[in-house]
Amino acid sequence: MITKFIKRILRRDPMVKHTQANNTGAPKRIPKKAHRIDPHLLSKNAVKVTHTLQQAGYEAFIVGGAVRDLALGISPKDFDVATNATPDQVQRLFRKARLIGRRFQIVHVTFFGKGHPEIIEVSTFRALLDNAGDHVAESGRILRDNVWGSQGEDAARRDFTINAMYYDPSSETVLDYHGGMADMQKKTLRMIGDPAKRYREDPVRMLRAVRFAAKTGFELDSATRAPIAKLGKLLNDVPSARLFDEILKLLMSGYSWKAIQGLKDAGLHHGLLPLLDHILDKGEDSKGANDFVKLALANTDDRIQSGKSVSAGFLFATLLWPDLLKNWKANSTKGMANIPALHDAMDDTIATQSSGMTIQRRFESDMREIWSMQPRFERRVGRYPYRLIESPRFRAGYDFMLLRCATGELNPAIGQWWTDFIAADPTGQDELMASVKNESGNSPSPAKRRRRRKPKSAVPPESAAS
Repeated sequence: MITKFIKRILRRDPMVKHTQANNTGAPKRIPKKAHRIDPHLLSKNAVKVTHTLQQAGYEAFIVGGAVRDLALGISPKDFDVATNATPDQVQRLFRKARLIGRRFQIVHVTFFGKGHPEIIEVSTFRALLDNAGDHVAESGRILRDNVWGSQGEDAARRDFTINAMYYDPSSETVLDYHGGMADMQKKTLRMIGDPAKRYREDPVRMLRAVRFAAKTGFELDSATRAPIAKLGKLLNDVPSARLFDEILKLLMSGYSWKAIQGLKDAGLHHGLLPLLDHILDKGEDSKGANDFVKLALANTDDRIQSGKSVSAGFLFATLLWPDLLKNWKANSTKGMANIPALHDAMDDTIATQSSGMTIQRRFESDMREIWSMQPRFERRVGRYPYRLIESPRFRAGYDFMLLRCATGELNPAIGQWWTDFIAADPTGQDELMASVKNESGNSPSPAKRRRRRKPKSAVPPESAAS
């Protein structure tokens, strides 16, 4: 009864009539034996969303990067669904659903189960905006994007051919409007339509091109690559928060160093992260910075590819450390005391970075705490070590210090001492404290210390950036 009622309402929906009347060409239908997508890689919740929408009389498909990854035999991290139902209609079908965004309105459908909640992002087919008036700026950038269209129009609106395929779990069929499956076989990344026009619509697509190329190992099609160098300045008009999100995706792609090299090759690295100008410099003066950042990014890539968590605050602390270290040394040369020199260098480094891509405040706080901890690792006397290991961010600061030791910036013996100290029992900790006294000839602080329990976080190095 309910399903029949919904279908009857659907037939009266003017939006659905509009979508059915605006086809832009029939897609190629690719059966299971050709695309070979393994159903076991699908999210049960994503399938549930498509099934619920289809039962209500709507079209619904898994779309975008999830289809690309499934066709490559990779288990997708996220699943998006595209439908001809409007956001309001989608929201009415799911109990845990909420509307997101203004410029590009979508619906987040949340499922709770074991582990973390899973969010399935549901978007309505978008129309072509060639004659959309105030929806597009003079530069070509799309300002508002809540004009519904057909699936064919929606496919034409997507960025790369490999991201414009639609998978129907019920029929196990892929709909391919722009030769995405063939491009995957050729390992080619190709923009749909005129690349220069598409980059003007959304300059972030240039960063996405670099990220996808690094992640998939595909080559950018020559026509797709050609306009990037000239249009890179359009990234200056992208809202800072969106730019930050895209750079974070690039750095946490699991192929961050390769992606950064791709930014340089495309001429996009200037102004995004001031650090990149230094670490991509081949000069001898930047060798230490290169080594430190390469090691940090390699560790990040290994963790991500192993399915482990990574802290964005830790990552940005490592990326900006060479710049901060340079400022810190300059302040010390001017005669500033060590700790004030460090805190002044933090302010300068973050202010310089803010002239490009602004790092969110919650991550900035983590960065400052990690940086502030570094001088304290060298003060292995009195009560300092016991206080330090009780710091909430000790784990991150400790792992950061190990990176410094690994590149020779800090004496590796200090890193080994701390590794032994956090693993030792109280007697062993006393012996390690005595060893520092014997090495330096300095006596510990005369203040009687109260024995402290080792924090639960005091374990051998593993959770570096989590």
